[in-house]
Amino acid sequence: MYELIARNRRMSWLLLAASFALLVIVAVAMTLSLQAGIGGVVVGVVIAGVMTFGAYWKSDAVALAATRAQPASIEEYPQLHNLVEGMAIAAGIPKPRVYVVHDPAPNAFATGRNPENAAVAVTTGLMETMTRTELEGVIAHELAHIRNYDIRVTTIAVATAGAIAIITDLFWRLLWFGGGRSRNNNNQGNPIALIGLLVVVVLAPIAAGLIRAAVSRSRESLADATAVELTRYPTGLRMALEKLADNKAVVHHASHATAHLWIESPLDREDGHEQAKLNSLFNTHPPLSERINTLRRLEGLPPWEGSSGDGSGASGRAGSGAGAAAVGLTSTSVAERGWYPDPTGDPTQLRYWDGRAWTSWVKPR
Repeated sequence: MYELIARNRRMSWLLLAASFALLVIVAVAMTLSLQAGIGGVVVGVVIAGVMTFGAYWKSDAVALAATRAQPASIEEYPQLHNLVEGMAIAAGIPKPRVYVVHDPAPNAFATGRNPENAAVAVTTGLMETMTRTELEGVIAHELAHIRNYDIRVTTIAVATAGAIAIITDLFWRLLWFGGGRSRNNNNQGNPIALIGLLVVVVLAPIAAGLIRAAVSRSRESLADATAVELTRYPTGLRMALEKLADNKAVVHHASHATAHLWIESPLDREDGHEQAKLNSLFNTHPPLSERINTLRRLEGLPPWEGSSGDGSGASGRAGSGAGAAAVGLTSTSVAERGWYPDPTGDPTQLRYWDGRAWTSWVKPR
């Protein structure tokens, strides 16, 4: 664990350096395209340096503002504060600032440059949807990101993308309003101007790639494992993830720039929706089913197959009596793992075959 924290700290400084380099390239390309001269280049580099420092120092404020998170008072949200404080003690970190995002979609995220300057935010939909145990699992996951220093990497990525967007927007405005008069003479056919224009045009994909590179799929899975370590109870987080998987609500004030902060992707990825395919291209999270099944293996449960509405996460409930006695039965006609007609002859239920033997897990037909 300490090795991972050290690696994340190194990754943070590398990302900060890469952010500065990227902003310098943008600034130089913009000034050369506008033929601002060496003075403009110097100004551009200074601006890049200031924006990089700002991206590091105020990264949490940027993320909270982008998601429209509001401070959560302890009087209005006592249970939330109690859970955050308890998990902070378990993680050995200072209690982070607590925020609420007024949105019906259940979700949560953590942000900040270090554990001493961190914040955790949850949506009102999450508090309305989850039980106390499930909410504790989600909070533990977010505080795991803080303890593991994932937050520094992710929030720098958000702020850098925002800075690049501002510079790019400024470039287009200056090019249109300031350079429009000279487009037909000085800038036309100017290779430097064309190269600068090309650099600025491709910055958006580079920024998206930077964010995606900063947040690897393993970070979410590792945060899940750390949350289990903190709570000593994988069932809470597992049931929370199952509820999130079944809930298709989309966070209203979410964007590709901040999507990787949340415990699950806040963007619309439902099959058939117009934006689903585009959003899936920028998805920085491993599939929820993959994370759920990892936790289910810790509990000794069969794979998750969607919700059945009986509180078991649609993976069936433990059998008893004659059904439970079926454990160990073999069948030459059953090979692949899955749900099959109960070999005990009960027509009302299916039983799970693990590939080698019948289990005690059954569910209604």
